[in-house]
Amino acid sequence: MYARRRHLYFAMMGTCITLFVLAWGVVRLWSVPVAVGMCVVAMVIPPVAAMVANRRGPEDRWWDDPSGDPESDTWWDELDGKKKPHQ
Repeated sequence: MYARRRHLYFAMMGTCITLFVLAWGVVRLWSVPVAVGMCVVAMVIPPVAAMVANRRGPEDRWWDDPSGDPESDTWWDELDGKKKPHQ
């Protein structure tokens, strides 16, 4: 799963760089507004790529891993409804 997110991130960032280079190296010779539009699209890609790369899937079980502190883990298990509260 991590490899897929990483490949998608690098593909998006490669597209971003390609858009910038093509916009100001080639497209601006014919149309500056189109080149600016390409840069606006390229500007949106990096934040989206970061969100894609850092997204966790349902099979990524990072939120309920034990912390190592038995008292804290017991407390969180009670809050999550995994164990009955101590009485």
